[in-house]
Amino acid sequence: MSGLKREGDPVHRLDALRGTTPQKPHDARAIAALAANPGCTRRALLDGAGLDKDAAARHLGFPAPFGQSPFAITRGNVFESLVKADGCAELLRMLRELLGLPVAEVAYHDVENVGAHLRHAHTRALIDRAAADGQDSGTLYDHPLLSLEIAGHTAYLEPDVVAFQLGGRFHIVEIKSFAVIDGQADPAAVAAAARQAAVYVLALRGLLEELGHDPLKVSHDVVLVCPENFANRPVATLVDVRKQLAVLRRQLTRMTTLDRLLAELPDDLTFDLRPGEDGRPTRPVAELADALRRATARYAPDCLSACDMCFFCRDEARQEGASDLLGRNVRDELGGVASVAEALGLADGARDPAEGQEEIARLLRNAERLRRECLN
Repeated sequence: MSGLKREGDPVHRLDALRGTTPQKPHDARAIAALAANPGCTRRALLDGAGLDKDAAARHLGFPAPFGQSPFAITRGNVFESLVKADGCAELLRMLRELLGLPVAEVAYHDVENVGAHLRHAHTRALIDRAAADGQDSGTLYDHPLLSLEIAGHTAYLEPDVVAFQLGGRFHIVEIKSFAVIDGQADPAAVAAAARQAAVYVLALRGLLEELGHDPLKVSHDVVLVCPENFANRPVATLVDVRKQLAVLRRQLTRMTTLDRLLAELPDDLTFDLRPGEDGRPTRPVAELADALRRATARYAPDCLSACDMCFFCRDEARQEGASDLLGRNVRDELGGVASVAEALGLADGARDPAEGQEEIARLLRNAERLRRECLN
């Protein structure tokens, strides 16, 4: 009886939020995006319930232009094939230089060859054997399948490569097609790759812990492989993902303990899209929008590159004149000042500060005084 979902418990409540909408499995990109905005209650609830945010946004009339173009996908596949050609020979060359691999030969295992239904079990067996083997050898695992618990549900994840190196250290290898030009890459692209790699690090550490090994055998330094300059020649660098790991752990813990967030919602609230026989949502748009607005969002411009609900939340913030539109730094500096109109009122003296707003009101008035002096 203990495995049954009881009305009122968090799992039952999350299922009720999703309603008849099929649960959408989490992938690495979606999990990585959790770390981009850990303070958003709306996102935590939607992801905890496994709701299809893309379908919801499209039904609301606010589709997000996510996804790569066919050209970018083709380019990425060609580059990955180049890196992995001949048993990852090119990757091995870079790993020898980057990690100091002292061995001439490295065993290569393509886990995909065993069939999709066996990949997870086979990955566990290979990683278990490698972690227990004390021999000075290196191993590359291509297409491994890891798992991670997300709000009571299991998400299956496929890193590009898991590299096993001398001394019992595992390194996640992330292959991306954005270019490194003159030693520099797009910071936003690198940050997104680091968040995604952190998901794989966390999943692999969890696997080692389950198997009775030290989870810290998985290095927090991940190997990022990108094309160099304007050619397809790959270059590898180490990226420290400890910061991303810390944020990700906090958000996943928050999602598995959603009791407080759920307690603040009406008992009859649901985000159900009510899909019809063709799978398309049938719920009235206004009704769904009203339901979603019951869960507080924490919109920021960064959401435009990380969340399917970004345009809906931005429109909501615009209607409210929220200070969130100005970015997280400005919003955090404003403290408890929720709207732009309120900030302007405090700055020009038209609004008296509420309790706790005295300091920010003083700073805003000083800023307004300096602005006027500069203009005059």
